[in-house]
Amino acid sequence: MKRPLSRLSLRGRLFLLLVTPLVVLATVLSISRFVQFSHLSRQIYDNTLYTVALTISRDVMLSEGDMLADQLLAALTQSLGDRIYYRITGPDGAYITGYSAAPRRPEGKEPEPGVPLYFDTTVNGLPGRALTLIDTGTDPDTPGVVTIEVWQTVEQRNTFSRELIAQTIAHFSLIVLAAASLVWFGITFGLRPLRELEEAILARSPDDLRPIRRWVPPELRTLVGATNSLFQRLTRAFALRDAFISDAAHQVRNPIAALQAQAEAAQSAPDEATLRRRLAEVVTTARSTGRLTNQLLSMERVRGRDLRSLSETVDLVALTGDVTRDFAARFLAGGGEVTFDVIGTARPIQADTVLLREMLANLLDNAQIYAGPKAQIAVRVEFTPDAAMIEVADNGPGIPPHLHERVFDRFYRLDHDTVAGCGLGLAIVRDIAQSHGGSAEVRPDTQGCTLRIRLPG
Repeated sequence: MKRPLSRLSLRGRLFLLLVTPLVVLATVLSISRFVQFSHLSRQIYDNTLYTVALTISRDVMLSEGDMLADQLLAALTQSLGDRIYYRITGPDGAYITGYSAAPRRPEGKEPEPGVPLYFDTTVNGLPGRALTLIDTGTDPDTPGVVTIEVWQTVEQRNTFSRELIAQTIAHFSLIVLAAASLVWFGITFGLRPLRELEEAILARSPDDLRPIRRWVPPELRTLVGATNSLFQRLTRAFALRDAFISDAAHQVRNPIAALQAQAEAAQSAPDEATLRRRLAEVVTTARSTGRLTNQLLSMERVRGRDLRSLSETVDLVALTGDVTRDFAARFLAGGGEVTFDVIGTARPIQADTVLLREMLANLLDNAQIYAGPKAQIAVRVEFTPDAAMIEVADNGPGIPPHLHERVFDRFYRLDHDTVAGCGLGLAIVRDIAQSHGGSAEVRPDTQGCTLRIRLPG
């Protein structure tokens, strides 16, 4: 199953890849700011609570142990936002003033003289914060040290922290929203050349394979270059296809017309001898048509095979020897001669076995057709440091030098009247050689005709 990201459009994918880190960063920063605000809020309120404790201590001592004035207590409560509670005790825990019940300090925590001790507690069922401070008393009636305990609820403190984090979240949300809008606009504007290229291609007709000449950004030039290369290959492929179909239709039409005429002539034969002779002509034409059809199929097979997946290690000497022996078994019966030689140190090559057999069969058939049934045919396999070559030579009339390349064209025959070939054998040979990265050629300056196939390896 494909990942969800791969199903998005290019615009959506870029937007998600760019905005997601911003959202994650904003979330991390919001959490970090919340921790900082919480710590800062506690520090500010704790310092204020310490100041209140000192103020209460001095006021009580100056009033000789009386309770805080209501006006002062109200002012402190108003400044802190939460109600203030306090208690002052003298040496040995003697109660001096304030509220009778103070929050209990955590076990194991004892205040040191002059150092405030802060701890969380519960005040009337609500979360609170408490401070214990040991201070030197100034009242003559209470010499020694006094313990000042101040506590309050923390609703205002928590509200302050929540307001700060809410403001932070709103601030970062606006930043992310603005950044996302800018990113979306930038992506949309940046992808405009791609959309224009798409529209230009879609506006073309199916037969319009001209190269794309419009300006595109540097990032798209590779894509446009690959597209133009594809258009060029398609143009060549379509031209070859159209030419092949036209030639094939023309070549097949003639044998079919001949078959029809010969069959009609056989129907009107005046005697059995004439009928047999005309039926023999029908059989000969049918065989020629069948050979033409098989050659056409062979050409399509060469074009349709994927050599990268079908290549295998091939013993070229053994394969060539097998095909030559099969051919010789038929050719020697007619009075001909076939020889087979190997030159150099044999080694395997990477190739398609089926296509190599097809190529060798066409080379031998071509030699038989043009050199005659009693010709001398020599097959040689030669190995050089960087290639393997196959040569098929005959002692026939040969091929004029100016036609050495022409004979590899489809449906070309040297002698249309006396030769029974269909003009596809050597075209198939060259296609197979080139599909393996090799070449096919007619060797010059030789007696008869020598065809050489060069294969890499």
